[in-house]
Amino acid sequence: MTDQLWETIRRHKAGEPVGAYSVCSAHPVVLEAAIAQAAADSSFVLIEATSNQVDQFGGYTGMRPADFRELVYSIADQQGFPRDRIVLGGDHLGPNRWQGLPAEEALAHADALVAAYVEAGYTKIHLDCSMSCSGDPVPLGDELVAERSARLLRVAEQTARSLGIEGRQLYVIGTEVPVPGGAHETLAELTPTSPDAARRTLERHREAFAAAGVLDAWPRIIALVVQPGVEFDHLQVIDYRRDRTADLRAVLDDEPGMVFEAHSTDYQLESRLTELVDDHWAILKVGPGLTFAMREALFALAAIEDELVPEAQRSHLVGVIEERMLAEPGYWQDYYEGDEDEQRIARRYSYSDRLRYYWPDSEIEAAEAVLYANLSSRTLPLPLIAQFLPDQYDRVRAGELDPHPRSLVTDKIRDALRPYAAATRPMTARNQGEILV
Repeated sequence: MTDQLWETIRRHKAGEPVGAYSVCSAHPVVLEAAIAQAAADSSFVLIEATSNQVDQFGGYTGMRPADFRELVYSIADQQGFPRDRIVLGGDHLGPNRWQGLPAEEALAHADALVAAYVEAGYTKIHLDCSMSCSGDPVPLGDELVAERSARLLRVAEQTARSLGIEGRQLYVIGTEVPVPGGAHETLAELTPTSPDAARRTLERHREAFAAAGVLDAWPRIIALVVQPGVEFDHLQVIDYRRDRTADLRAVLDDEPGMVFEAHSTDYQLESRLTELVDDHWAILKVGPGLTFAMREALFALAAIEDELVPEAQRSHLVGVIEERMLAEPGYWQDYYEGDEDEQRIARRYSYSDRLRYYWPDSEIEAAEAVLYANLSSRTLPLPLIAQFLPDQYDRVRAGELDPHPRSLVTDKIRDALRPYAAATRPMTARNQGEILV
């Protein structure tokens, strides 16, 4: 498992333009699509749970790390995908969920969070202590971030040692970490991390790890999170510009086992993703862009349903979602500005996809089930598929895709993954040799 990711990093550092993309989503249909894409590529799949989705208390999904692991494994088993080609990671592990608490209390929760992920067998651990807690300076500064990261690294290593699985965990560090899920505010332009700032981050972490007695884990620090100048907000995408990162790319030349990790790469064009990998951002994170694609597919199916099903029998999925988001506005109201029409458009179509937090809602799940039932009992007319899901229509016509509603949704999500597979040129079962045996 871990060996497959580590081998990808090794190959990249040896000069091959390869990388890995990390699927950061807890939605079962997104996970199904990610595993299907990896199967099609004969590759391993890297799936990460984010600290606000999955924690020791259940997160907003209601899942603990072991629960999420079993969800991923059950989907893989259903598809006949080998478990040993799954790499599980924890994203933004730190005091993120408890920023309103005093630092020591928040870090105690973070200790337990990291331990729970390691105990559940996650092997890619992103240590993120970049956020300020109650009473902390804003921003924290490299020294304090590194000190807290060292504390969590020590917890992870001690937990692994107690379970007899030491040495399997790979770590990601960094202080210039984008906000999970995309920017809250409207963006104009982003400045990439300066080379000096990146070097200072490495130095402070190395010093903190030595002080904490965990410097022997340094060779397993596989990635540094820096800002390459990519992000998205509600209505726009900030594209990668490689001409602005020439000096930054050289920072890791003296780190034989470390690459850059790029967060918030959602919605980047395939050409930009390829440039990122070529420029040593060998781990690309994607999350909201996948549930965005799933929403596109479900809204397309709802439009097809409107054409085929009597109104009284329809799911009214789009309307139910709107009602539930208005009734429970906590996940979007602090993010979407403007008048009522602008907020309505943002709720449904925003790149930041705050809608993703509402899919587990029982009323929305019930409407989605009705939608699938209505369309699964019918043969979908090809012209309607062409109208609302044209790329899927092409694959249906070519005999490559079953026109079942669920298959159409999964394939639409894969359309958001295919550029990542192309850009990272994934290490496949054919060229991994003994690693997958």
